Amino acid sequence: MTKVAVFGTGSWGTTFAMILAEAGNEVTLWGRRRELVEAIDRDHMNPDYLPGVSLPEKLRATTDPARALDGAEFVVLVVPSQQLRPNLAAWREHIPPNAVLVSLMKGIELGTTKRMSEVIREVAEVPEERVAVVSGPNLAKEIAGRQPAATVVACADKSVAARLQAICHLPPWFRPYTNPDVVGVELGGAVKNVIALAVGVSAGMGMGDNVSAMLITRGLAEISRLGAALGADQHTFAGLAGMGDLVATCTSPLSRNRTFGENLGRGMTLEEVVAATKQTAEGVKSCESVLELARKHDVEMPITEVVVGVVHDGMSPAEAGMLLMSRSPKPERYGI
Repeated sequence: MTKVAVFGTGSWGTTFAMILAEAGNEVTLWGRRRELVEAIDRDHMNPDYLPGVSLPEKLRATTDPARALDGAEFVVLVVPSQQLRPNLAAWREHIPPNAVLVSLMKGIELGTTKRMSEVIREVAEVPEERVAVVSGPNLAKEIAGRQPAATVVACADKSVAARLQAICHLPPWFRPYTNPDVVGVELGGAVKNVIALAVGVSAGMGMGDNVSAMLITRGLAEISRLGAALGADQHTFAGLAGMGDLVATCTSPLSRNRTFGENLGRGMTLEEVVAATKQTAEGVKSCESVLELARKHDVEMPITEVVVGVVHDGMSPAEAGMLLMSRSPKPERYGI
Protein backbone atom coordinates (compact mmCIF):
# COMPACT_ATOMS: atom_id res chain seq x y z
CA MET A 1 0.00 0.00 0.00
CA THR A 2 1.43 3.37 -1.06
CA LYS A 3 1.15 6.33 1.29
CA VAL A 4 0.13 9.59 -0.40
CA ALA A 5 -0.38 13.13 0.88
CA VAL A 6 -2.65 15.45 -1.12
CA PHE A 7 -2.41 19.17 -0.40
CA GLY A 8 -5.56 21.00 -1.42
CA THR A 9 -9.24 20.42 -0.62
CA GLY A 10 -10.76 22.04 -3.71
CA SER A 11 -12.77 20.00 -6.19
CA TRP A 12 -9.81 18.56 -8.12
CA GLY A 13 -7.64 17.92 -5.06
CA THR A 14 -10.48 16.11 -3.33
CA THR A 15 -11.38 14.15 -6.47
CA PHE A 16 -7.79 13.04 -7.06
CA ALA A 17 -7.50 12.02 -3.40
CA MET A 18 -10.67 9.98 -3.87
CA ILE A 19 -9.17 8.28 -6.95
CA LEU A 20 -6.00 7.42 -5.05
CA ALA A 21 -7.91 6.08 -2.04
CA GLU A 22 -10.26 3.95 -4.13
CA ALA A 23 -7.24 2.61 -6.03
CA GLY A 24 -6.03 1.10 -2.73
CA ASN A 25 -3.59 3.68 -1.41
CA GLU A 26 -3.35 5.19 2.08
CA VAL A 27 -4.28 8.83 1.45
CA THR A 28 -4.30 11.87 3.73
CA LEU A 29 -5.81 15.09 2.42
CA TRP A 30 -4.49 18.37 3.83
CA GLY A 31 -6.61 21.51 4.03
CA ARG A 32 -6.34 24.89 5.68
CA ARG A 33 -9.96 25.33 6.81
CA ARG A 34 -10.68 23.25 9.89
CA GLU A 35 -14.45 23.01 9.39
CA LEU A 36 -14.04 21.67 5.85
CA VAL A 37 -11.34 19.22 6.88
CA GLU A 38 -13.52 17.94 9.71
CA ALA A 39 -16.44 17.43 7.31
CA ILE A 40 -14.22 15.37 5.00
CA ASP A 41 -12.72 13.34 7.85
CA ARG A 42 -15.92 12.82 9.83
CA ASP A 43 -18.72 12.84 7.26
CA HIS A 44 -16.78 11.72 4.18
CA MET A 45 -18.15 14.68 2.24
CA ASN A 46 -16.75 17.90 0.83
CA PRO A 47 -19.84 20.13 1.08
CA ASP A 48 -18.15 23.21 -0.36
CA TYR A 49 -16.66 21.78 -3.56
CA LEU A 50 -18.23 18.36 -4.17
CA PRO A 51 -21.67 18.47 -2.55
CA GLY A 52 -23.53 15.19 -2.70
CA VAL A 53 -20.43 13.11 -3.49
CA SER A 54 -19.58 10.35 -1.01
CA LEU A 55 -15.86 10.08 -0.30
CA PRO A 56 -14.11 6.83 0.68
CA GLU A 57 -14.24 6.20 4.42
CA LYS A 58 -10.53 5.35 4.48
CA LEU A 59 -9.64 8.81 3.08
CA ARG A 60 -8.35 10.88 5.99
CA ALA A 61 -8.05 14.66 6.26
CA THR A 62 -6.03 16.98 8.48
CA THR A 63 -4.96 20.59 8.93
CA ASP A 64 -1.52 19.46 10.12
CA PRO A 65 1.00 19.31 7.23
CA ALA A 66 3.48 17.25 9.26
CA ARG A 67 0.84 14.60 9.90
CA ALA A 68 -0.15 14.50 6.23
CA LEU A 69 3.47 14.18 5.10
CA ASP A 70 4.56 11.58 7.63
CA GLY A 71 5.88 8.63 5.62
CA ALA A 72 4.42 9.88 2.32
CA GLU A 73 5.93 8.36 -0.83
CA PHE A 74 4.07 10.78 -3.08
CA VAL A 75 3.16 14.39 -2.24
CA VAL A 76 0.42 15.77 -4.51
CA LEU A 77 0.18 19.57 -4.71
CA VAL A 78 -3.16 21.08 -5.75
CA VAL A 79 -3.06 24.64 -4.43
CA PRO A 80 -3.56 27.81 -6.54
CA SER A 81 -0.41 28.21 -8.63
CA GLN A 82 0.42 31.69 -7.36
CA GLN A 83 0.33 30.38 -3.79
CA LEU A 84 2.60 27.40 -4.34
CA ARG A 85 5.94 29.01 -3.47
CA PRO A 86 5.12 30.28 0.06
CA ASN A 87 3.10 27.19 0.93
CA LEU A 88 5.75 24.75 -0.22
CA ALA A 89 8.43 26.70 1.65
CA ALA A 90 6.39 26.22 4.84
CA TRP A 91 5.89 22.48 4.22
CA ARG A 92 9.40 21.68 2.95
CA GLU A 93 10.93 20.62 6.28
CA HIS A 94 8.30 17.87 6.69
CA ILE A 95 8.67 16.32 3.21
CA PRO A 96 10.23 12.83 3.41
CA PRO A 97 13.67 12.70 1.75
CA ASN A 98 12.73 10.34 -1.09
CA ALA A 99 9.15 11.46 -1.73
CA VAL A 100 8.03 12.27 -5.28
CA LEU A 101 6.35 15.67 -5.58
CA VAL A 102 3.41 15.73 -7.97
CA SER A 103 1.93 18.89 -9.48
CA LEU A 104 -1.75 19.00 -10.43
CA MET A 105 -1.54 22.79 -10.81
CA LYS A 106 -2.01 24.56 -14.14
CA GLY A 107 -0.36 27.95 -14.08
CA ILE A 108 2.80 29.96 -14.70
CA GLU A 109 4.26 31.86 -11.75
CA LEU A 110 3.98 35.64 -11.87
CA GLY A 111 7.30 37.47 -11.82
CA THR A 112 9.50 34.45 -12.52
CA THR A 113 7.51 32.91 -15.45
CA LYS A 114 8.41 29.50 -14.02
CA ARG A 115 6.31 26.42 -14.57
CA MET A 116 5.02 24.73 -11.43
CA SER A 117 7.52 21.87 -11.65
CA GLU A 118 10.32 24.44 -11.80
CA VAL A 119 9.00 26.17 -8.69
CA ILE A 120 8.78 22.82 -6.89
CA ARG A 121 12.34 21.89 -7.79
CA GLU A 122 13.63 25.27 -6.68
CA VAL A 123 11.77 25.55 -3.38
CA ALA A 124 11.96 21.91 -2.30
CA GLU A 125 15.51 21.54 -3.65
CA VAL A 126 14.81 18.24 -5.39
CA PRO A 127 16.05 16.90 -8.77
CA GLU A 128 13.75 16.72 -11.78
CA GLU A 129 13.50 12.93 -11.37
CA ARG A 130 11.50 13.50 -8.16
CA VAL A 131 8.96 15.87 -9.71
CA ALA A 132 5.99 14.70 -11.76
CA VAL A 133 3.04 16.44 -13.40
CA VAL A 134 -0.54 15.25 -13.93
CA SER A 135 -2.59 17.10 -16.55
CA GLY A 136 -5.38 16.47 -19.02
CA PRO A 137 -9.10 16.95 -19.63
CA ASN A 138 -10.01 16.33 -15.99
CA LEU A 139 -13.19 18.16 -15.03
CA ALA A 140 -13.44 17.24 -11.37
CA LYS A 141 -17.23 16.97 -11.02
CA GLU A 142 -17.50 14.53 -13.90
CA ILE A 143 -14.73 12.32 -12.52
CA ALA A 144 -16.17 12.50 -9.01
CA GLY A 145 -19.42 11.27 -10.57
CA ARG A 146 -17.54 8.19 -11.88
CA GLN A 147 -17.65 9.29 -15.51
CA PRO A 148 -14.75 7.91 -17.58
CA ALA A 149 -11.70 10.15 -18.02
CA ALA A 150 -8.04 9.93 -18.95
CA THR A 151 -5.03 11.99 -17.98
CA VAL A 152 -1.29 12.30 -18.60
CA VAL A 153 1.42 11.58 -16.04
CA ALA A 154 4.70 13.26 -16.98
CA CYS A 155 8.12 12.87 -15.41
CA ALA A 156 11.71 12.94 -16.64
CA ASP A 157 12.20 9.56 -14.97
CA LYS A 158 10.07 6.97 -16.78
CA SER A 159 10.10 4.61 -13.79
CA VAL A 160 8.67 7.32 -11.53
CA ALA A 161 5.98 8.09 -14.10
CA ALA A 162 5.09 4.39 -14.22
CA ARG A 163 4.84 4.21 -10.41
CA LEU A 164 2.54 7.23 -10.32
CA GLN A 165 0.51 5.84 -13.19
CA ALA A 166 0.02 2.61 -11.25
CA ILE A 167 -1.25 4.21 -8.05
CA CYS A 168 -3.84 6.42 -9.78
CA HIS A 169 -5.12 3.92 -12.35
CA LEU A 170 -8.69 3.15 -11.36
CA PRO A 171 -10.49 0.94 -13.89
CA PRO A 172 -12.86 1.38 -15.52
CA TRP A 173 -13.23 5.13 -15.09
CA PHE A 174 -9.81 6.75 -14.69
CA ARG A 175 -6.99 5.95 -17.11
CA PRO A 176 -3.54 7.63 -16.85
CA TYR A 177 -1.02 7.63 -19.70
CA THR A 178 2.69 8.44 -19.30
CA ASN A 179 4.74 11.02 -21.18
CA PRO A 180 8.35 12.15 -20.54
CA ASP A 181 7.61 15.65 -21.93
CA VAL A 182 7.10 17.60 -18.70
CA VAL A 183 7.48 20.98 -20.46
CA GLY A 184 4.79 20.25 -23.04
CA VAL A 185 2.35 18.75 -20.57
CA GLU A 186 2.67 21.74 -18.23
CA LEU A 187 2.40 24.34 -20.98
CA GLY A 188 -0.70 22.69 -22.39
CA GLY A 189 -2.36 22.77 -18.98
CA ALA A 190 -1.42 26.37 -18.20
CA VAL A 191 -2.06 28.11 -21.51
CA LYS A 192 -5.37 26.40 -22.26
CA ASN A 193 -6.85 28.34 -19.34
CA VAL A 194 -6.00 31.59 -21.11
CA ILE A 195 -7.59 30.41 -24.35
CA ALA A 196 -10.68 29.28 -22.42
CA LEU A 197 -11.07 32.81 -21.06
CA ALA A 198 -11.13 34.09 -24.66
CA VAL A 199 -13.68 31.47 -25.72
CA GLY A 200 -15.82 32.33 -22.71
CA VAL A 201 -15.70 36.05 -23.48
CA SER A 202 -16.84 35.40 -27.05
CA ALA A 203 -19.69 33.17 -25.84
CA GLY A 204 -20.75 35.81 -23.32
CA MET A 205 -20.90 38.34 -26.16
CA GLY A 206 -23.24 36.04 -28.07
CA MET A 207 -20.72 34.80 -30.60
CA GLY A 208 -21.29 31.37 -32.09
CA ASP A 209 -19.43 28.15 -32.76
CA ASN A 210 -17.36 29.52 -35.64
CA VAL A 211 -15.68 31.95 -33.28
CA SER A 212 -15.17 29.28 -30.63
CA ALA A 213 -13.62 26.93 -33.17
CA MET A 214 -11.36 29.69 -34.44
CA LEU A 215 -10.15 30.58 -30.95
CA ILE A 216 -9.59 26.96 -29.94
CA THR A 217 -7.65 26.16 -33.10
CA ARG A 218 -5.61 29.35 -33.11
CA GLY A 219 -5.13 28.93 -29.37
CA LEU A 220 -3.60 25.51 -29.98
CA ALA A 221 -1.25 27.15 -32.48
CA GLU A 222 -0.17 29.63 -29.78
CA ILE A 223 0.44 26.85 -27.28
CA SER A 224 2.43 24.88 -29.85
CA ARG A 225 4.60 27.88 -30.81
CA LEU A 226 5.46 28.57 -27.20
CA GLY A 227 6.12 24.89 -26.61
CA ALA A 228 8.46 24.73 -29.59
CA ALA A 229 10.43 27.70 -28.25
CA LEU A 230 10.81 25.96 -24.88
CA GLY A 231 11.80 22.59 -26.29
CA ALA A 232 8.54 20.68 -25.84
CA ASP A 233 7.63 17.68 -27.98
CA GLN A 234 5.07 18.91 -30.52
CA HIS A 235 3.23 15.57 -30.41
CA THR A 236 2.22 16.38 -26.82
CA PHE A 237 -0.09 19.14 -28.03
CA ALA A 238 -2.07 16.75 -30.22
CA GLY A 239 -2.85 14.56 -27.22
CA LEU A 240 -4.77 14.61 -23.95
CA ALA A 241 -2.58 17.23 -22.29
CA GLY A 242 -2.82 19.51 -25.33
CA MET A 243 -5.89 19.42 -27.54
CA GLY A 244 -7.84 17.22 -25.12
CA ASP A 245 -7.52 19.57 -22.17
CA LEU A 246 -8.02 22.61 -24.40
CA VAL A 247 -11.31 21.35 -25.82
CA ALA A 248 -12.72 20.35 -22.41
CA THR A 249 -11.76 23.63 -20.76
CA CYS A 250 -12.98 25.80 -23.63
CA THR A 251 -16.34 24.10 -24.15
CA SER A 252 -17.58 22.79 -20.79
CA PRO A 253 -19.93 24.77 -18.53
CA LEU A 254 -17.98 23.16 -15.66
CA SER A 255 -14.83 25.04 -16.71
CA ARG A 256 -13.99 27.88 -14.30
CA ASN A 257 -11.99 29.79 -16.89
CA ARG A 258 -14.64 29.59 -19.60
CA THR A 259 -17.32 30.64 -17.09
CA PHE A 260 -15.16 33.53 -15.88
CA GLY A 261 -14.74 34.68 -19.48
CA GLU A 262 -18.47 34.39 -20.19
CA ASN A 263 -19.25 36.71 -17.30
CA LEU A 264 -16.76 39.26 -18.61
CA GLY A 265 -18.29 38.96 -22.08
CA ARG A 266 -21.74 39.65 -20.63
CA GLY A 267 -20.49 42.98 -19.27
CA MET A 268 -19.60 42.19 -15.66
CA THR A 269 -16.55 43.97 -14.27
CA LEU A 270 -13.47 42.02 -13.22
CA GLU A 271 -14.24 42.73 -9.57
CA GLU A 272 -17.82 41.47 -9.96
CA VAL A 273 -16.69 38.26 -11.64
CA VAL A 274 -13.99 37.62 -9.03
CA ALA A 275 -16.57 38.10 -6.26
CA ALA A 276 -18.92 35.62 -7.94
CA THR A 277 -16.23 32.99 -8.59
CA LYS A 278 -15.94 30.39 -5.84
CA GLN A 279 -12.76 28.65 -7.03
CA THR A 280 -9.59 29.91 -8.68
CA ALA A 281 -9.68 30.53 -12.43
CA GLU A 282 -5.97 30.08 -13.03
CA GLY A 283 -5.93 31.85 -16.39
CA VAL A 284 -6.86 35.19 -14.83
CA LYS A 285 -3.44 35.63 -13.27
CA SER A 286 -1.42 33.29 -15.44
CA CYS A 287 -2.34 35.13 -18.64
CA GLU A 288 0.11 37.86 -17.64
CA SER A 289 2.94 35.43 -16.89
CA VAL A 290 2.23 33.42 -20.05
CA LEU A 291 2.49 36.60 -22.12
CA GLU A 292 5.70 37.59 -20.36
CA LEU A 293 7.13 34.12 -21.00
CA ALA A 294 6.19 34.38 -24.68
CA ARG A 295 7.83 37.77 -25.03
CA LYS A 296 11.03 36.46 -23.40
CA HIS A 297 11.22 33.88 -26.17
CA ASP A 298 9.99 36.17 -28.98
CA VAL A 299 6.82 34.13 -29.54
CA GLU A 300 3.68 35.79 -30.91
CA MET A 301 0.53 35.01 -28.89
CA PRO A 302 -2.19 37.44 -30.03
CA ILE A 303 -5.07 35.72 -28.24
CA THR A 304 -3.13 35.80 -25.00
CA GLU A 305 -2.37 39.49 -25.59
CA VAL A 306 -6.03 40.46 -25.92
CA VAL A 307 -7.00 38.32 -22.91
CA VAL A 308 -4.49 40.26 -20.82
CA GLY A 309 -5.95 43.46 -22.28
CA VAL A 310 -9.53 42.54 -21.35
CA VAL A 311 -8.78 41.06 -17.92
CA HIS A 312 -6.16 43.50 -16.67
CA ASP A 313 -5.91 46.58 -18.88
CA GLY A 314 -9.49 47.75 -19.31
CA MET A 315 -9.88 46.71 -22.96
CA SER A 316 -13.47 46.02 -23.96
CA PRO A 317 -14.34 42.57 -25.37
CA ALA A 318 -15.55 44.23 -28.57
CA GLU A 319 -12.21 46.01 -29.00
CA ALA A 320 -10.36 42.76 -28.34
CA GLY A 321 -12.34 41.04 -31.09
CA MET A 322 -11.62 43.83 -33.56
CA LEU A 323 -7.90 43.68 -32.78
CA LEU A 324 -7.76 39.94 -33.41
CA MET A 325 -9.72 40.06 -36.66
CA SER A 326 -7.87 43.08 -38.08
CA ARG A 327 -4.36 41.67 -37.64
CA SER A 328 -2.44 41.38 -40.89
CA PRO A 329 -2.58 37.75 -42.03
CA LYS A 330 0.68 35.86 -42.28
CA PRO A 331 1.42 32.99 -44.66
CA GLU A 332 0.84 29.84 -42.63
CA ARG A 333 0.33 26.41 -44.10
CA TYR A 334 -3.21 25.04 -44.05
CA GLY A 335 -4.46 27.88 -41.85
CA ILE A 336 -3.15 26.37 -38.63
